[in-house]
Parts: sequence; C-alpha cells; structure tokens
Amino acid sequence: MVRLAKDELKDLMKKKLNKAGLSEEHAEGVADVLAHADARGVHSHGAMRVEYYAERIAKGGITHNPNFTFEKTGPASGVFDGDNGAGHVAAKEAMDEAIKMAKESGIAIVGVKHISHSGALSYFVDQAAREDLIGLSMCQSDPMVVPYGGSEPYYGTNPIAFAAPGKDGQIVTFDMATTVQAWGKILHARSKKVDIPEDWAVDADGNPTTDPFKVQALVPIAGPKGYGLMMMVDVLSGILLGLPHGNQVSSMYHDLSEGRDLGQLHIVINPSFFTNIDSFKENLTSSMSDLNNMKPAPGFDEVNWPGQRSAAREKAYEENGIEIVDDVYNYLVSDVVHNNNYDNKDPFAE
Repeated sequence: MVRLAKDELKDLMKKKLNKAGLSEEHAEGVADVLAHADARGVHSHGAMRVEYYAERIAKGGITHNPNFTFEKTGPASGVFDGDNGAGHVAAKEAMDEAIKMAKESGIAIVGVKHISHSGALSYFVDQAAREDLIGLSMCQSDPMVVPYGGSEPYYGTNPIAFAAPGKDGQIVTFDMATTVQAWGKILHARSKKVDIPEDWAVDADGNPTTDPFKVQALVPIAGPKGYGLMMMVDVLSGILLGLPHGNQVSSMYHDLSEGRDLGQLHIVINPSFFTNIDSFKENLTSSMSDLNNMKPAPGFDEVNWPGQRSAAREKAYEENGIEIVDDVYNYLVSDVVHNNNYDNKDPFAE
C-alpha cells in the first residue's frame, strides 16, 4: 500500500490519461473526479479505473477532442451532448449549465447524452451544493443486475446521488447504487483479494457468494424497491434522452474502440425560490446536529448524517495521504499506457 497526497495522485492520473490521448484539459478534468473519489474513500471509482480509461481512450472508444454542445430546450431544461467524450468532463460541464439555469429559474433539468462512464456522481451534486443549490444526479450503467424475481441481468447498478448545503460549508451528500453494492466495490475487493458480504451478489447458479471472483450478477437493494428505483433511473437517464436502455446499454468492456452512448440526468433546485436560503442552511445543519446527538443503536458510536464519514475520510487523507494499492501505483508510475487487459473482457470472469 502506498500513500500519496491528493495533488500528487491527481497529477499521476492526469499524465497517464493525457499520454493515452486525452487533451491536457480533459485529462485534468477526469483526474479531478477520480481524485475526489479516492479522497473520500470510494476507491472503486478512483485510481483503480485509470488503466481501463486509458485503454478505451487509446483505442478510440472515448473521443479525444469531443465537440460538446448544449441546447437549452426550455426556461429550465436542456440537453448536453458529450460526443462520446470523457463522461467526467461532460457531466461536470452539464452540471455547470444546470447551475446557471437554476440560479435564474429556480430549477433546472439537464439531460447528458452520448458520454462515457462518468465516475462518482457525488462530485457533480457537490458542485451544486457548493453554490447553495440542491443537486440530484442519476445515470445508466451496464446490465449486470438481476431484476427482482428474475434470473438474468437486465438493468445496471443505475446510481443516484443527492447533495444539499448546510452552514459553514457542510454538505449532506449521498451517492448510492440501486443495488446492494456497486460493481466497483466488487472490483475493489478483487484488487485487494478479499471476500465480499454474502448479500452483495450471486454466482452462476443464482446463489449468494462471498467470493468476488465468482460473482455473475448483482442484486437490487431491498428487493422490489431497488428494482423500481433502477427502472426509474433507466427511464430518466436513458429512454427520456432517446438512448439505449435496459439490457441494450453498452457493456463497459465490449469493444473499447466504440463509444458507449451513455446517459445521465442532472436536476438542480434553488432553495431561495422556496424559502430563505439562510434558514434552509440553518435548518439542514440543525438536522445534522440532531442526528449526531441521537442515542446510537447497539454497536454504533454515533448516528452520522449522509456524507459525514466521507468528509471525515477526506480530512484524514489530507493529513496522512490517500491509500493506493501497490498494483495501481506501479501502473501509474510506469511508462505503460495500458496492458490490453479490458477489451472484450467478460466482466464476471475470474
């Protein structure tokens, strides 16, 4: 295990992505989102993804110099076309457009289409919260989840994220897959060669497994409830934008020379159109304090508000450095762009 300062890690990732073919500006943008994830302890969406992105970039599956376009379709709506460029950069710029509209109109809904994988959604909703706005974001992903009552994968993990501002820079944030756990967490377990909890996934026979290398499908969170949420995400970030949906969504690993045409949806709400913004932030901070002061259940030291532990990890990493596994670090400091590990790979293969 290696510990790196956030800026040092970001610079290594930027250089690798730039070497793979991204412009320096877009490599910087992707690296910033990845460093955000690692700094918050979400390593499944951080540096461990760089080699995959580098291979897709090098093979042309991510447009090196995309022609981003934004069409405002109404007073509070718009569509951002990412031209199959880096999803992290497209999603960030689309959120910037949504923030502008929400400040003017009170609310904004921006669809983001034709993009590659965009990483941790918490990055984008935090953009809104830092502007005293409420942010929601959701996106499609690979069909890797068995629907409730089904035996074959149909939907992706289809994550949802939310952020809102409190006082003194505090932000309530949650970023969740609509599965019991995100696929990236399985990848992280594989990279560390550790077991996973038995309620995360199933094997080829549909039985729960603790071996991350035997996973053949993920399962919805809370059964039919998670199943309903993942369908909602697919409708709002896929069908709504005229994109492939359900089991038509492109695989992360199928033909890395082709764009993925993924979709994402940002919703931004301006609290000042509904209440006094200072009162809103005061009341949210009051709720956060109430939760911290609540008597914890047996086995817990404290009741945390959503995002509190991630914020604590970020502070700890600022002081002690971000932990990066040796294999990932060795790749980042090497001269290799990629090792041809991902093209047409079976995501469930050992």
